[in-house]
Amino acid sequence: MSTPSRFDRGHTDDLMSFLAASPSPYHAVANAATRLEKAGFQQVRETDAWDASTGGKYVVRGGAIIAWYVPEGAAAHTPFRIVGAHTDSPNLRVKPLPDSGAHGWRQIAVEVYGGTLLNTWLDRDLGLAGRLTLRDGTHRLVNVDRALLRVPQLAIHLDRSANDGLKLDRQKHLQPIWGLGDVEEGDLIRFLEQEEGLAEGEVTGWDLMVHSIEPPSYLGRDQELVAGPRMDNLISVHAGTAALAAASAGELEYIPVLAAFDHEENGSQADTGADGPLLGTVLERSVFARGGTYEDKARAFAGTVCLSSDTGHAIHPNYAERHDPTHHPRANGGPILKVNVNQRYATDGSGRAVFAAACERAGVPWQHFVSNNAMPCGTTIGPITAARHGIQTVDIGVAILSMHSARELCGADDPYLLANALVAFLEG
Repeated sequence: MSTPSRFDRGHTDDLMSFLAASPSPYHAVANAATRLEKAGFQQVRETDAWDASTGGKYVVRGGAIIAWYVPEGAAAHTPFRIVGAHTDSPNLRVKPLPDSGAHGWRQIAVEVYGGTLLNTWLDRDLGLAGRLTLRDGTHRLVNVDRALLRVPQLAIHLDRSANDGLKLDRQKHLQPIWGLGDVEEGDLIRFLEQEEGLAEGEVTGWDLMVHSIEPPSYLGRDQELVAGPRMDNLISVHAGTAALAAASAGELEYIPVLAAFDHEENGSQADTGADGPLLGTVLERSVFARGGTYEDKARAFAGTVCLSSDTGHAIHPNYAERHDPTHHPRANGGPILKVNVNQRYATDGSGRAVFAAACERAGVPWQHFVSNNAMPCGTTIGPITAARHGIQTVDIGVAILSMHSARELCGADDPYLLANALVAFLEG
């Protein structure tokens, strides 16, 4: 295979900046939109009428973004090539009544979001980020990216069995501290209003979450690895954004699409999730805006393929017995093709051929992933997309370690290998 030339290690440098700047799904969407606008894409609003104009367009709804590029001469029945991903990551999220505390400690009440590795949030300096809703109905992104919060672990002197298997009560043991003194109702939101230069009482709603303030970094003697937060699944959001921007500059047989959803980590059942109507509505409206009929829409969907790009498990050197004995994805071995015959992943043989052809055109090596039969298999937006829209879907991704930790690990080459494969796929 030839060496990929479109993206190189500079893509990984840019990924690290993207991770650091995207502590919430709302930030990830805003950053993706900014990058697409630099490539000539324009935002269209769902409440406006859409026209038949060509070029790059995108829709934002909360923590989700759908972007697509209509080339000159595209027919109403032109099929789509979709890169699917998700913007959310497991973490701790602020409750509606956030101000709490006990015994002279001021704390923030949080709820566990998704399948979080709870112990990775202990004794870690944490910031606070998300979206504020103002009294006039507008939104403001907020990111307090400094040591504001901390979830302190119990000292080993008070729990001599901690190293024999730590058990955390989600309600009692994960509430972060952020100061001393008596609990004051409304204290957190007043603090955020001051941080943002807003008048007291201007914030009437919020979607807030904590994040590790430790920046992403290269790791290892030869810097072959990258450690950082939210790799699941901002690696794919970043790669998909870069691939769509790159593909829009070339000759296209299909209409390339990026669909980055929210709420995958808790089942995708939301108006911004893959199990909601957002993607189908956007694709249908694109067909109809170009003068298409229901027949055109059916033809377009029948020829459409989606690559559901999400992280998967690299073989763990300390727990190799947890993996399938004949499938060992390795860091820097290229993207993985994920297969599960019980449809936890949507890949079949014909989808494998589509992915293999894209990797071959891009000069990108790729690997197989399948779960150990004795271990439960996770899932993705892939089966949901296939079933909901009748679209052929293939599950792929980057192999990482420490999935769902506050800080994950991947090979430094794999992000740009993925991006190169996605460009080749989108270009057809």
